[in-house]
Amino acid sequence: MAAITPEELDVLIQQTYKVENEFNELKASYAHLQDTVEKVVEFLPNAIWIINSDNSVFLQNSHARDLWELLKLLEYREEDYEIKFNAQAYLVKSSSYKDKIMLSATDITEQKRKENLATMGQMAAHLSHEIRNPIGAISLMSSTLKKRVIPENIPIVEEIQKSVYRIDRIIKATLMFSKGVEVQKQAFLWSQLKESLSMSIGYYGYSKNIKFSFPKNDFTMNADKDLLEMLFSNFITNAIDAIEEDDNEEGIVEITYENDENYHIFKIYDSGIAIDNEKELFEAFKSTKVKGNGLGLVLSRQIAEAHEGSVHLCKGAKKCFEVSIKI
Repeated sequence: MAAITPEELDVLIQQTYKVENEFNELKASYAHLQDTVEKVVEFLPNAIWIINSDNSVFLQNSHARDLWELLKLLEYREEDYEIKFNAQAYLVKSSSYKDKIMLSATDITEQKRKENLATMGQMAAHLSHEIRNPIGAISLMSSTLKKRVIPENIPIVEEIQKSVYRIDRIIKATLMFSKGVEVQKQAFLWSQLKESLSMSIGYYGYSKNIKFSFPKNDFTMNADKDLLEMLFSNFITNAIDAIEEDDNEEGIVEITYENDENYHIFKIYDSGIAIDNEKELFEAFKSTKVKGNGLGLVLSRQIAEAHEGSVHLCKGAKKCFEVSIKI
């Protein structure tokens, strides 16, 4: 075998260095590509798993790691499907490439909740329209009946009227929820609103000795009086119900007032039972009390927000709500 000349050895060494450099560049490029893929997968808002043929995990993001128990329930399907896990709803998609299967699970709980609310709102609005006419007739006939019955039967007719008033409030709230809140502002005095609230309390009815304390000073508001009557009535009737469920035979509902030159600020207190679940307070069709359709506080917040204000629990007090209305 002929000996390798120094020149040939030098060429061979140079080629070896070139191959090594190309290999290192290729290796760095692959590592960069892998890092990019991992970052893209991590950036995605849904849980992603890439599974090997032996069912081991080739790649996953942090959302997938948090839902590792959900992976046990997933399967490869050509069509998308939904699955429930730990009270959440997920949309599952899957695809395959060579020996790998990719699974993704997207949390659609909020989307499903909104779809259900929309359906419930449409059904409730339809039922409210159907009920409104007979309720109007009952209300008219009960007013006529009250004038004709003997005095001993008047309390019975008044109970009918109170029940009709409750149904009418539910119908109005349901229709408003389905249509949305529309504000018609005009100037009026607080004393006018207070008078309307006092009448509403009389129609609502309760069995215990309840004291009502409203702001005594008069002031002007530029707002939708009918909507604010509904807002405060919701809080007052909730307070009455809370006191009725309490063990004490007496109770108090108090509304205080102040302003900061930008907002009318009301605080509403009551001495009734504590709130069970604060998280569900402002969720439609979920009521924290025995009586109620779950729309009162939702609408109250919407009414306040339509007046560029807000509704929330007072800080450090569970039996107090703060309502602000733009001046």
